[in-house]
Amino acid sequence: MNICVVGSGYVGLVAGACMSDFGMNVTCVDSDKSKIRMLKKGQMPIFEIGLSEIVQRNVKLGRLQFSSNLADAVDRSLVIFIGVGTPENDDGSSNLTQVRQVATEVARSMNDYKVIVIKSTVPVGTSRELDQLVKENLNSDVEFDIVSNPEFLREGTAVNDFLRPDRVVIGAGSERALAIVRDIYRPLYLLETPIVSTTNETAEMVKYASNTMLALKISFINEIANICDRVKADVYTVATAVGMDKRIGPKFLHPGPGFGGSCFPKDIRSLVNTAESVDYNFEIGKAVLRVNERQKELIVEKSCQLLGELKGKSICLLGLSFKPGTDDVREAPALHIARRLLEKGATVKAYDPAAMEQARRELPDITYGKDYMTAASDTDLVIIATEWHEFRDLDFDQLKSRMRSPNIYDTRNIYDPKDIRRRGFNYICTGRDC
Repeated sequence: MNICVVGSGYVGLVAGACMSDFGMNVTCVDSDKSKIRMLKKGQMPIFEIGLSEIVQRNVKLGRLQFSSNLADAVDRSLVIFIGVGTPENDDGSSNLTQVRQVATEVARSMNDYKVIVIKSTVPVGTSRELDQLVKENLNSDVEFDIVSNPEFLREGTAVNDFLRPDRVVIGAGSERALAIVRDIYRPLYLLETPIVSTTNETAEMVKYASNTMLALKISFINEIANICDRVKADVYTVATAVGMDKRIGPKFLHPGPGFGGSCFPKDIRSLVNTAESVDYNFEIGKAVLRVNERQKELIVEKSCQLLGELKGKSICLLGLSFKPGTDDVREAPALHIARRLLEKGATVKAYDPAAMEQARRELPDITYGKDYMTAASDTDLVIIATEWHEFRDLDFDQLKSRMRSPNIYDTRNIYDPKDIRRRGFNYICTGRDC
């Protein structure tokens, strides 16, 4: 089967590469010609574990190619996946400009039956809108179907998530289109991956509901952690015991500085906006966002409690990406914390294994170290903001000798408080009787 994937970012590039690994002939199209040139040279525009290997393998096998010629790719393909960005408007709604542009160009390039699959995260009702948009821009009387196939990829594990998903959701109003898209995912049948077939609107809602539920769990456990701080309870034990309940599960019950990234904040705000458009007050979604914003501010407040006046203090942030395994700093808690520390007069130093180049564009006024020890030298406080593996085994003896004051704020609860205190540090964490 010949497939065209429009958009070569996190969603489009991962999806295209992995479908080529399924044995499909895939053309990844992007309007950014510099990105296409980079991909043709075997260079990855994003940091994603395992992606380079899978791209290089399938390019060599002739199953994956890159192009900026959308019309040609559409002409040769039966299925066109739309995987472009849907950034946020000022009012929290999703900006569908790129999706609409792609749908219009695809329509003008069609000369026979096509299945147009929406992979981008879009508000409920977008499939109906695109169906009408495509009809209005057809140059000839050809048939087509619109399918909603939301992605559930986690940055840092996106390749594995595509190849070994918990489920595949396909929203379609046509049995013909449904059968074609199900055939694309046929290799997953050996893994007994559930295929959820439903309407377009339901598939669109599944994506938003899933991300809101995961974000809700994060905000919930952060609220519990804040109460634990005040009543001298241990949120680690609380979360472990709660997670043993099979109705709840242990995933995403990890307190910290709040969630970030390109999905959770944007998608929840979009769902709140959608609810408001149909005159419904989505109070839970709003509360999740409020708790998340407050959680980041609490990191700054606790730092003030530990150090007193922050003016003139030097603080090191270990971790800048919103999670380990990615260089994505979009809405990363560490960036908010850094800005607030600067506002309070502190100097900020930082180190991240992958995200410093991205962070420099957002935070040009802080100092970046070549490694964690360099960044932590001559500082009054080290804040562990992202739980990268290399931060799980810090050399505390050398760290103590390098720092001006031995203060550690472990926002991710990586370490045992008693052990770090025995090493001579003032140690605080999140919800663990610190």
